Amino acid sequence: MGDSIKRYMKFVKPYNWLIILTILIGIVKFAIPLFIPLLMKIVIDDIIGSDTLTKAEMTRQLFYWLGGTVLVFFIIRPPVEYYRQYYAQYVSNKILYDIRKELYSHLQKLSLSYYSNTRAGEIISRVINDVEQTKNFVMIGLMNVWLDLATIIIAVVIMLTMDVPLTLVTLLAFPFYAYSVKHFFGKLRELTGKRSQALADVQSYLHERVSGVSVIKSFALEDEEQQRFDKTNGNFLDKAIDHTKWNAKAFAVVNTITDVAPLLVLAYAGYQVINNDLSVGTMVAFIAYIDRVYNPLRRLVNASTSLTQSFASMDRVFDLMEQEYDVTNKSGATQLPPIEGEIEFNNVSFTYEQDGESILDGINFTVKPGETVAFVGMSGGGKSTIVGLIPRFYDVAGGTVRIDGYDLRDVNIKSLREQIGIVLQDTILFSDSVKSNILMGKSDATDEEVIAAAKAANAHEFIEGLPLGYDTKVGERGVKLSGGQKQRIAIARVFLKNPPLLILDEATSALDLESEALIQESLERLAHERTTLIVAHRLSTITHADKIFVIDSGQLKETGTHEQLMKLQGIYYGLFQVQVLGNSK
Repeated sequence: MGDSIKRYMKFVKPYNWLIILTILIGIVKFAIPLFIPLLMKIVIDDIIGSDTLTKAEMTRQLFYWLGGTVLVFFIIRPPVEYYRQYYAQYVSNKILYDIRKELYSHLQKLSLSYYSNTRAGEIISRVINDVEQTKNFVMIGLMNVWLDLATIIIAVVIMLTMDVPLTLVTLLAFPFYAYSVKHFFGKLRELTGKRSQALADVQSYLHERVSGVSVIKSFALEDEEQQRFDKTNGNFLDKAIDHTKWNAKAFAVVNTITDVAPLLVLAYAGYQVINNDLSVGTMVAFIAYIDRVYNPLRRLVNASTSLTQSFASMDRVFDLMEQEYDVTNKSGATQLPPIEGEIEFNNVSFTYEQDGESILDGINFTVKPGETVAFVGMSGGGKSTIVGLIPRFYDVAGGTVRIDGYDLRDVNIKSLREQIGIVLQDTILFSDSVKSNILMGKSDATDEEVIAAAKAANAHEFIEGLPLGYDTKVGERGVKLSGGQKQRIAIARVFLKNPPLLILDEATSALDLESEALIQESLERLAHERTTLIVAHRLSTITHADKIFVIDSGQLKETGTHEQLMKLQGIYYGLFQVQVLGNSK
């Protein structure tokens, strides 16, 4: 917990003065009502109980004191309350903004292997829910706790000026209160952490199932999915009830302690009044101050519950921030100059996890500038992994990958990826306009450049037919478009980027024949005079390649042109024959 607070305070530091200002304003705000019990004593003892004042003087004194109090409450207190609330919310929201900004920056730098092993809903829960929960630490731990403590101190000082013994009786319950809070606090934090994780599990489950609702419906799995959700949701319920039980125990004990204190004061003060050792006004004021002292203590109990949630959320936020980068710029990394496009794999090996199963083993090949090469083989053989190493989505476990003689680990990642265009089988579009999705290739492109790129990708015609043309929203992941339309938009943004190196990872494998023909035409246009690497599922689409690499079980087994590999009658020949026979049926 201590480490999380220290790390959190780094985000708080830029706003220290605003927090101090907010606390000072808050002290004024909370101090004003502390005058009311003192006013009650003055009215009872010095005005109503006076033996020297006439009724007219009593009335005049009464309205004098009450009039001054009304002015304070209606003129001074409203702006004080406004600025306290405004600065408290402003500071806390700014801190959350800064944390989410750094978290998002951190997420951008994590490698694809992290996302392969982590559910999207879990990440979203930490960035949204857990960061939001830490707001309580700012509002309560850095502001309200100090205001409540200041309220207690001011009230106790006023009480000491009126009657020291009675003040000590008032404070008798404090040690028991402190012990009970300490006793319940640690366990509550542990239970809060388990509850937060269970809630994240529910959110992750929902995120996956909502994204894949078409699969659930197509297989009529609604009843089974309801049972699975009930199990996940039930786990959250169990953790929430465990948390609630302990929280209820804490409130029961602490509230009993704080409720006993006024009885002690009432008994002692009443005895003093009966024996004429204390005025009625002082007793009334003390009873009123009891509320001013113990209400903040009750709020501190509430605060402890909220703070445990904040601390548990802090742990989860900083656990995410501590995820190490698998792929980083080395110290002194050089900017990759404009490339010709020569690619060299020298004895490359790769595993997704340290000491895990080898995915690639001893891969060696060279691609000359401007060449089109294809990688073929059975699924899971390592084809996509090979092309994923070129933009450094992953780093090699052994050997080197070079572009134009530069070891990719020695160059700045951004300068590398800026010169690579990638079209994937699973096209990712964002829920924005068609134009915005194309502009990802070049954010400052003109409308004319966007249209030219769309035309080159055979996309302009269907885009013009959309309700708002290029301004049409495509929906989440492009749900409003067909697979072929999404793919052509993805190709258009690569045209707009105009990179010297192109990677096509099974870009046409999931399309109908008409879409495939349009996209194949645009891809051939895109690949013209660029170094192009193709991961192919349909071998008929890569017979024109300058080289074909056959990958099997993480090893390069065959290399050659289509004609050469067919004459060899090896793995490639067998794959091609299977597809030809399959297509002829």
